[in-house]
Amino acid sequence: MLSRAKKRFASSALTFLICFATWIVLSGRFDLFHIGLGVIACGIVAFLSDTILISNRGHAQLPGQWLGFILYIPWLMYQVLIANLHVMYLVLNPRMMDLIDPKIIHFKSRLKKPMSLFIFANSITLTPGTITVYVSIAGKYTVHVIDKQSSTSLPGEMEERVARLMGE
Repeated sequence: MLSRAKKRFASSALTFLICFATWIVLSGRFDLFHIGLGVIACGIVAFLSDTILISNRGHAQLPGQWLGFILYIPWLMYQVLIANLHVMYLVLNPRMMDLIDPKIIHFKSRLKKPMSLFIFANSITLTPGTITVYVSIAGKYTVHVIDKQSSTSLPGEMEERVARLMGE
């Protein structure tokens, strides 16, 4: 069994590697200055937030969670595509002013883990026609929707998939 310090180091190291790999891919700069900035920035992030990305208690669950997350991304992108087509229909429709009916909706999620709440809130915001305005640690969401159809699916299947992904 790993000691608490070793678990913390493992979480920090894995968080650093994930952040630094993302930095390399997104920056596209490979000179010493930019690599150095990446090391410093990712080191600070890993030190301050290692338990946010990777729980110290759940190292055995990591491979399954990452696989689940990798499988969640294509489903989310499909939902984004469908929502884009719906918003495009609303905007290009000659009766646009009748169809667009923005509202603020409130609902309580059954999700409990902070990372689950975070993933769900960001998934809602990534989907065109909806924006998460507020989310509390108690799972209360405030979401702006462009029309009634956009609100009918919340919380719905997306919440269920996030719950499965995060083991809730």
